[in-house]
Amino acid sequence: MELIRGLHNLSARHHGCVATIGNFDGVHLGHQAVLGQLAEKADEYGVPTTVITFEPQPQEYFAPDNAVPRLTRLREKMLALRRFSVDRVLCLSFNRRLATLPAEAFIERILVDGLGVRYLVVGDDFHFGAGRRGNFAMLQAAGEKYGFQVAHMHTFTLGGERVSSTRIRQALARGDMEQAEQLLGRPYRMCGRVAHGDKRGRTIGFPTANIRLHRKASPISGVFAVELFGVDGEPWRGVANVGVRPTVQGLRPLLEVHLFDFSGDLYGRHVYVDFLHKLRDEQRFDSFEALKQQILVDAQHAREFFSWQDTKSAGKPMSDIP
Repeated sequence: MELIRGLHNLSARHHGCVATIGNFDGVHLGHQAVLGQLAEKADEYGVPTTVITFEPQPQEYFAPDNAVPRLTRLREKMLALRRFSVDRVLCLSFNRRLATLPAEAFIERILVDGLGVRYLVVGDDFHFGAGRRGNFAMLQAAGEKYGFQVAHMHTFTLGGERVSSTRIRQALARGDMEQAEQLLGRPYRMCGRVAHGDKRGRTIGFPTANIRLHRKASPISGVFAVELFGVDGEPWRGVANVGVRPTVQGLRPLLEVHLFDFSGDLYGRHVYVDFLHKLRDEQRFDSFEALKQQILVDAQHAREFFSWQDTKSAGKPMSDIP
């Protein structure tokens, strides 16, 4: 999959494609259905698939202080899109120039001249261009003029409700990792590079891999049973804390992962953490000893969760679970 950063990096070889436009935050089941719809048309037309997305997301540009927490950073989004037959991603810088670009110019410069779109899939409530003047009807009219077809995204529902990034954020906020996994089609995941921390965990017998979140706000907070990938012997099970670490007066969100039965150096490794079950909310403790005792409890609860998960996967009756 090719990442094209900015309209100025488009070349003649990028001309001719089927495309879709959106934030694709989370790359959930609804997004996956759109990508499947796009892949079918790509086969029919014999051209590549292109996802057009924005960085930052429009809401983050217009209202940075009120923007909702992202499910996926750009890197995480790219990794997820790679799994679904996406050939190219055009990432447009959402800045003043793009925000004030008239809708007609957006169509001509990006869709027609830049990409040579043959088939376009968007939501029927999609708006674009300065003042949000562009809409589905305008795209249809442009398609008739320039010779490309416009289709609306099929609504994907689960449990009688539309699958959406908002619905996933709500599930994560209440700690319902199981529903978030159902809506995403996979466990909720964060990735990042393991960095040096203050090494306080070692002093109480719980060394942790520290991963900077590189986001203004996290959609999850608390203590979780997790699996870590990106290291030999994966997956490695463990317990993780996402938050500001109030016991040590932390200031910015951090992901700390303690792996069970692991010995080795993770510094500098790029790892992937799947959040499988929430154990509790983050809290402040009066002493390191109190924190250590709670981590012991958290680790035991995480191990019990994995034991239950293994028993369930083996198809044993629930009465067999100790």
